Amino acid sequence: MSDCVFCKIIAGQIPATRVHEDEHTLAFMDIGQVNPGHVLVTVKKHADNLYALDDVQAAAVARTSARLARAIRDSLKPEGLSVYQANGKAAGQTVFHYHVHLVPRHEADGMELTWPVKNPPREKLEDCAGKIRAKMG
Repeated sequence: MSDCVFCKIIAGQIPATRVHEDEHTLAFMDIGQVNPGHVLVTVKKHADNLYALDDVQAAAVARTSARLARAIRDSLKPEGLSVYQANGKAAGQTVFHYHVHLVPRHEADGMELTWPVKNPPREKLEDCAGKIRAKMG
């Protein structure tokens, strides 16, 4: 996609600090670092979001993310690691090219992720699960 900033990074038209590259993925440092070592893992072939990934892309991103998470842990020694991925504007997605954030974490680093727990009754959970299972094929 000609207007996609990540496609331009992948094509080498915009500079990025690359960490890892393989046939299907590119990982580079996020210029908006939350903490040192904040890496983005993206698919090379444009996909707007998780829904648009094929199985090969999904597996490649998971593999690269796991490998990089271990490398971040072993090299930078964070106390933890948050993995974040958003799909759609309502979820907070700002770059519409599928990517995963790997964010090294430290106590009191200022990054928060909270949501209101609603604890629905079991029947409601079962109903929702049934609808999802029906679409799994």
